Amino acid sequence: MQSPANLNRGVSRRTFLSQSRIGVGATALASLLDPRLMGAESTPANNQLDRWPGVIQTLHHPPKAKRVIFLCMAGGPSHLETYDYKEELAKHDGKPMPKSITQGQPIAQLQGQRDSLKCLGPQHAFQNYGKSGQSISTALPHIGEKIADDICIIRSLTTKAINHDPAHTFMNTGTTISGRASMGSWLWYGLGSASEDLPGFVVLTSVGGGQSQPIAARQWHSGFLASRFQGVPFHSTGDAVLYLNRPTGVTSGRQRDVVTAVQELNRLYDNLVDDPEISTRINQYEMAFRMQTSVPELMDLSDEPQKVLDLYGTKGADGSFASNCLLARRLAERGVRFIQLYHRGWDHHGGIKNGVKTTAGLIDQGCAALVQDLKQRGMLDETLVIWAGEFGRTPMAQGTGRDHHIKGYSMWMAGGGIKPGTSYGATDDFGYNAVENVFEVHDLHATMLHLLGIDHLKLTVKFQGRNFRLTDVHGRVVQEILA
Repeated sequence: MQSPANLNRGVSRRTFLSQSRIGVGATALASLLDPRLMGAESTPANNQLDRWPGVIQTLHHPPKAKRVIFLCMAGGPSHLETYDYKEELAKHDGKPMPKSITQGQPIAQLQGQRDSLKCLGPQHAFQNYGKSGQSISTALPHIGEKIADDICIIRSLTTKAINHDPAHTFMNTGTTISGRASMGSWLWYGLGSASEDLPGFVVLTSVGGGQSQPIAARQWHSGFLASRFQGVPFHSTGDAVLYLNRPTGVTSGRQRDVVTAVQELNRLYDNLVDDPEISTRINQYEMAFRMQTSVPELMDLSDEPQKVLDLYGTKGADGSFASNCLLARRLAERGVRFIQLYHRGWDHHGGIKNGVKTTAGLIDQGCAALVQDLKQRGMLDETLVIWAGEFGRTPMAQGTGRDHHIKGYSMWMAGGGIKPGTSYGATDDFGYNAVENVFEVHDLHATMLHLLGIDHLKLTVKFQGRNFRLTDVHGRVVQEILA
């Protein structure tokens, strides 16, 4: 590695002039915006975090939401046992599935059983909840009784991938091709983060209730965007972030000295080569140092009243989905732009009746509590909450369970400009095909961006010779579900 002296000698006259004029201009602007930055009491420059402001300096239109909390029901929750009751399917329970519906259609593990496909009626009763009369499964009593009038249920969602990993990739990035930027990264890149001490994109996971499909870290990767925009996974038990705690015997002051020295070397090299990944490294070192204080404070729920813990049904820091929902609210309060919660327990190829009951019991109270809590604090209007899986389940039986299904399934949204207490779209009488107001994943992305003040056609990044966007070449804003 070159010494700082050699690095300085390596800077050409042209590089010095081009980069110094940018630095002088930035310094002048900073002093106008905040004169304290130029005062004797200001923090040394090499200790400051270069918080990303977002590339969209002026929003494309007035926003309804400031942040997103995405509740990802990993494994594929059955719409037929949650939000889409089908009386006709119930009447045909155990009878052959009409070939007119399944002929030529994509089927996952049932592919070789086309001639013996049997209908499996809904395994749980449904009830109309709230003043809006939303039809919701009795397996989800908290969502039904507490927030039916706050959510918009979409019963016509479709996707492109029939297996878990590519379906998650499609939901997160708008394509089944790995390596593209995830939606949380897009939002952090486009809008920046309101938090000084936490990442703009945080991921929490929980398990239980069914087969726990693995979730790859690329689901929250930044793809072709700078790596500073990738999601940061937090753990709700033990160390929230691995390797965040300083080693035994190392004081904050000593660590500050090391970080400062490393940052100065990185800056010297960055001035020479102007590599965005070096800038990322500089900011991540500083963010990690700050998180040593901010993350323990975030995870310490001792300041939460008992009534709040009871609302969520958790004692906190227990690794449950309910605990993660409470942490999501705390992250939202602290300015995190995109918060993604995965519950890995919805893959019910067999025993779907008890499986849905168990898994729903693990997430039901937390989901309802999150919406209620945000509403009580005046945060729901500016927080978009999304509940969705990567796909649904087949109306046909797979033994005592259901197979993967992509042609029509259910999700819901709340807050952040969404019309509450409403339903949108429908599947056919058997719950197989979305037949009314078909809602595609790209439409979800376009609508989400719209609610945050972004025109999905305008947030683009040039990569490998073409402009990319989260919605690729698809997507429309679904005005019918907007308040």
